Amino acid sequence: MDKVRLDKWLWAARFFKTRAKAKEAIEGGKVHIGGVRGKASKEVQVGDELTIRQGWDEKVVTVKGVSEQRRGAPEAQQLYEETPASIEKRELIAEQRKAAGTTLQTPGRPTKRDRRLIHRFREDNL
Repeated sequence: MDKVRLDKWLWAARFFKTRAKAKEAIEGGKVHIGGVRGKASKEVQVGDELTIRQGWDEKVVTVKGVSEQRRGAPEAQQLYEETPASIEKRELIAEQRKAAGTTLQTPGRPTKRDRRLIHRFREDNL
């Protein structure tokens, strides 16, 4: 087997839990092959460079093997290799996100104390 569909490969390499989610990510423009937006039916072969965006992370991987079957994680990791520049960039961005900390979190619903303060503020300013 020399080539395999992109959605099958992403599923077999365990980037996505289902082929449907892999296809959804591809159609959403989150997967690029050699800098070009991919299609689910595009065939991946050894040596291709993929850019995969998952949540906050963007990984650049080189295809080392192809498989249509989903196997265990150790075998799936042998299908690709992440570039050193990608690893370094991901770690740097994760560190920056961690340093930003509370600015990325939403406060959620107001507590009882917060509601009291809101009511008091409204009463004082009307």
